[in-house]
Amino acid sequence: MASYEAGPPPPVIEAATIASPINLILLALLSVLVYFRLRPATPQTLPKAPDPIVFRTFTPPDLKPFNGEDNMPVYLAVRGKVFDVTSGRNFYGPGGPYENFAGRDATRGLACGSFDEDMLTKDLGGPLDDLKGLGVDELQALQDWEDRFTEKYLVVGKLISVGEKHASAAE
Repeated sequence: MASYEAGPPPPVIEAATIASPINLILLALLSVLVYFRLRPATPQTLPKAPDPIVFRTFTPPDLKPFNGEDNMPVYLAVRGKVFDVTSGRNFYGPGGPYENFAGRDATRGLACGSFDEDMLTKDLGGPLDDLKGLGVDELQALQDWEDRFTEKYLVVGKLISVGEKHASAAE
């Protein structure tokens, strides 16, 4: 019979377990990444829509407050059309180069290329400027301005004299 020599016992093979500390850390990290990738996004809120602008009829005194002061919109009139030039507040609002036209009928001033106060109608209760005395070049300049305003700004109303308003109210 053969004798067996007692030697060192054979090595014990340990079974690798899935629950090792490194595997648990990796599983937690994977879970966090999956959560952040798949979590529902917070609903986006849209900015508040601007108040609707209603086409209306203005008289010179009605138009005067729309000069950009006290957070009012900036309107100006050209040939009886009232334009909302609020997006150009840095030009037409307080402190801008065209601020004299804000809240006023700018027709004659634009036609003459003058920003002086004396180009504006003094009597807000009187008739609108009939543009008498303007030459062909001035009328062409006025047409160019009106075309530019029509392309760039929204028409929000029409300008009539105070007398026209009283006459239409009496009918």
